[in-house]
Amino acid sequence: MHAVIPYVTAALLFGLGVYGVLRRRNAILVLMAVELMLNAVSLIFITADATVRSLPNAVPGYSGAVFALFVIVLAAAEVGVGLAIVLQYFRMRRAVHIDEVELYHEAERQVAR
Repeated sequence: MHAVIPYVTAALLFGLGVYGVLRRRNAILVLMAVELMLNAVSLIFITADATVRSLPNAVPGYSGAVFALFVIVLAAAEVGVGLAIVLQYFRMRRAVHIDEVELYHEAERQVAR
């Protein structure tokens, strides 16, 4: 198998994730786009590890798989915290549009001035 195919696939996944983060207004879809980017990074770690292990003087090990496992754990934590924040905001405002999120209350704005 050529190493180019997984790298191109990972680049497409990462580009699709960046597009989703930049263009989407719904917080759930933004979280899904971040997951796409994390999966692309995992694919790159695995492919790079397999490519390095195929070299003649390569040190045996599974460092790419370990990093990919770490990325999967990080993605699971991100989904848990992100969905908790989005659900709490939905309960308060009945919408999850990112453009309409107010980060400061009116009292905090007056103190900041």
